[in-house]
Amino acid sequence: MSIDTDSVSPDTETYPVVITIARDFGAEGHEIGKMLSLELGIPFYDNELLVRASERAGSSVSDAAAYDEQCAAELFAFLPDRMDARSNADKLFAHVVEVVQELGCKSCIIEGRLSDYILRDNPNQIAVLVTAPLEARIEIVRRKRGWDEKRAKKLVKKMQRGRELFYERYSHGNNGLHDNKDLVVNRARFGRQGCVDIIAAAYRTKVAAVEAAQKAQAE
Repeated sequence: MSIDTDSVSPDTETYPVVITIARDFGAEGHEIGKMLSLELGIPFYDNELLVRASERAGSSVSDAAAYDEQCAAELFAFLPDRMDARSNADKLFAHVVEVVQELGCKSCIIEGRLSDYILRDNPNQIAVLVTAPLEARIEIVRRKRGWDEKRAKKLVKKMQRGRELFYERYSHGNNGLHDNKDLVVNRARFGRQGCVDIIAAAYRTKVAAVEAAQKAQAE
């Protein structure tokens, strides 16, 4: 089987193979990311991004969490009395960018926080979207939390909107939550393990392409 190496960089020290995972709320992207980490034997970073960024910002994790992407829908309403909140969120995100760029210097899985956009210059990045139809995501949240459908639907829509606004704000409108993905996996269609298998196959294919490019360059 021939492997197309045109879209990869053999310089893995500068451009390692990194998986970034964006996820629609309720699609279990976090669980899939953790399972994928075990499958591939590479680190998985999600909430640790916020922990490291808060340390650099000199704030507590609990304070930083108030400005995290989950609150984006409220924070980024552009109301005059929320200027301080927006300023703190912007400062925190600047540190998130630093953390993502540093972690992305080695092969790993990074979830959320606009990581696919931050690492957009890496030709060896695999930008993944974990999604599922709205009804399926509502049912997943309802079942996990023991809620009724109405309450679960309200949470899913609120959190989804927050994630979408987060992407819009910090990519300056250049990249949406669903934009510019290399791979889209449907949690409702394939299940968690099926999604892991698909993403893992893409990762191994990309690694093989990088190795082939390195070999060709050495010859």
